Amino acid sequence: MTDTSPQFRPATLLVHGGQERSQFGETSEALFFTSGFVYDSADQAERTFLGTEQHYQYSRFGNPTVRMFEQRLALLEGAEECRATASGMAAVHAALLSHLKAGDRIVAARALFGSCHWIVSTLLPRYGIESVFVDGGDLAAWKEALSKPAAMVLLETPSNPMLDIVDMKAVCDLAHGAGALVVVDNVFATPLLQKPLTFGADIVVYSCTKHIDGQGRALGGAVLGPRKWIEDVLQPFIRNTGPALSPFNAWVLIKGLETLALRLEAGCRAAETVAEFLAGQPGIRRVWYPNRADHAQRALAMAQMSRGGTLVTFEVEGGKEAAFRMMNAFRLVAVSNNLGDSKSLATHPATTTHMRIGAEERAKLGITDGVIRLSVGLEDVADITDDLARGLAAMRG
Repeated sequence: MTDTSPQFRPATLLVHGGQERSQFGETSEALFFTSGFVYDSADQAERTFLGTEQHYQYSRFGNPTVRMFEQRLALLEGAEECRATASGMAAVHAALLSHLKAGDRIVAARALFGSCHWIVSTLLPRYGIESVFVDGGDLAAWKEALSKPAAMVLLETPSNPMLDIVDMKAVCDLAHGAGALVVVDNVFATPLLQKPLTFGADIVVYSCTKHIDGQGRALGGAVLGPRKWIEDVLQPFIRNTGPALSPFNAWVLIKGLETLALRLEAGCRAAETVAEFLAGQPGIRRVWYPNRADHAQRALAMAQMSRGGTLVTFEVEGGKEAAFRMMNAFRLVAVSNNLGDSKSLATHPATTTHMRIGAEERAKLGITDGVIRLSVGLEDVADITDDLARGLAAMRG
């Protein structure tokens, strides 16, 4: 295995972290495309299942290619352990359901991705788990909700799609006082722009489909945290319920990590330019970007993040009709519900990612019919702004 001790910096870990070469000495990480593994003897198989000998058993439980990805991401995050899953939602689901049981209580920030919101609002109560939502930016609301015991806290910061920021240190302190484990969805910031564990978070989850792959190729997810919790709580759940990441997707995600720093730097620079461009355009009601001076939580965002990220959210005058006119006029920016891609992508959250949470909940989150979420890609930024100008012209008629 390559020496990836902590003295190496993030850009080096992205390329070498967790690499383990086979007896053939390959340069690129090997793809172990197998469902199962064989043993030297029946005795070794027994010892493996007893846990007295370390040996791969079945790719649903663990796989060498998947393991390299897990180790690389754990080194990058600064976490003791990582388990990869088939998708980001599988990661969120596994993190929550492996820990919670009937009679428990979870407190969550209201501003969650639509499917995460559904798990907390609809799925967990079916199992006798009490769910409480709070405004993520309201510390008084967090304090009230956590004034009695809770088993878990879930939040994402910056949030999808309105880029709200949660004070992780303050919320983690309150959550731990209530006995809760804190899970942070760090997908918008990535492990390069924000380190939730340093602010007191216990568990970090990712949709690796987004920036980590970053090229629209493969689904994947990850859960990172303390080794004891991962091995004693999460691993039995994953082993027995089967949200396994395929070795091929793990290999693709390893390749994605190698260029993450380069792509993210370029995307952040372009997003800053795009946000500034949109803020000065007629027909734009408001722009949200974490490190802009007009973001209500800019100071907190910059205290927690090293850059503003690749997502820009904005609201157009004229609601859904105007938003659709703008998006339908794009020739470069694609209409898609994905994000973190090398290609610029735009989505209308009210009719896609957050449609099923309902109009009342969308109103609480500020997701109006005029809101568009833009994931800024790696194209020439002048071409991106030209395309946005084209869309704005079509919107204004």
